[in-house]
Amino acid sequence: MDLLEHQAMRLFAAHQVPVPAGEVAASPSAAGAIAARLGGATVIKAQVKVGGRGKAGGVRLAATPSAAVACAAEILGMEIKGHRVREVLVASASDIVTEYYLAFLIDRSAREIIAMFSESGGMDIEQVPASSIVRTPIDPGLGPPADAFPADVAPVAAKLWDVFIASDATLVEVNPLIVDAAGRVLAVDGKVTLDDNAFFRQDFSDISTSPEDPSEARAASLGLNYVKLDGTVGIIGNGAGLVMSTLDVVAGAGARPANFLDIGGGAGAQVMADALSVVLDDPAVKSLLVNVFGGITACDAVANGIIQALDRLGDAVTRPIVVRLDGNNAAAGRAILAAAAHPMVSLVDTMDDAAARAAELGKA
Repeated sequence: MDLLEHQAMRLFAAHQVPVPAGEVAASPSAAGAIAARLGGATVIKAQVKVGGRGKAGGVRLAATPSAAVACAAEILGMEIKGHRVREVLVASASDIVTEYYLAFLIDRSAREIIAMFSESGGMDIEQVPASSIVRTPIDPGLGPPADAFPADVAPVAAKLWDVFIASDATLVEVNPLIVDAAGRVLAVDGKVTLDDNAFFRQDFSDISTSPEDPSEARAASLGLNYVKLDGTVGIIGNGAGLVMSTLDVVAGAGARPANFLDIGGGAGAQVMADALSVVLDDPAVKSLLVNVFGGITACDAVANGIIQALDRLGDAVTRPIVVRLDGNNAAAGRAILAAAAHPMVSLVDTMDDAAARAAELGKA
């Protein structure tokens, strides 16, 4: 579960990580009132769970409370990579002298926890050469080695490590971690991903972990593993590995996936119907690819779920659906869909061909 920036900053503060003063506002007038209470210049920051906010115009400096009102009015309601801004963080502006990048994360391919650090942090971190980002493996029993960070950063890094371990996080990232004109080291931004599987032993009652996107909230209420992305091709599959592969193949075919949705193993017709409904509720979706390899999940159940959803949605189904079924009861599933002969559904035999077809339709 990803946290919004203001939630991450609250978590940081609870572990004595220095952060700028700030509050959340859902209206321009509230942003102006917060700016007045903080005094001095403020930064108005869109609260969405995607990167690139600054380049999209979602982070702005306001010299006065009235400027904060104007900035908030421009940011609230805007869309950043498909995510609508419903709140802004109004934070005290910092006099930045130095910007660093620092992160702790689980490197699943290497099966280890690593620290990543660069002396070139900030908005253009993606352009920083990989050679300038130092990756340090960490023994979770010992914590970060003493020489992993510059001396002025090390005390704050130790507190961020405490956040990572105590919160069962899979990622704690600060970009930038700054040194201000007074020599203070501050986390002026924060990204935290929590391990959902560890929630049973965590108390996040003071930090809402509910999705801010309505589609994600609805999917969560239905028990679906859904993440909204910023593309136009909806994706439904069974098994995280297959869904991730499908995202890659669609991207390779020249289109951007609109979501990640894993119906899991053993999903029945109702789950399939719920999944289809959630994806088609996204107005950004121009086409939908259902890619199922039948194992525990039988392809005839998937087909019945598609028919149920189509019947329920009726005339609301105005975008093409490409279906690829293989494995357990695939022939029966294809026969069910062929017999239904829905004008918006097309059957494709292979994963590559299905992705190419969905990508073509998604760019229309």
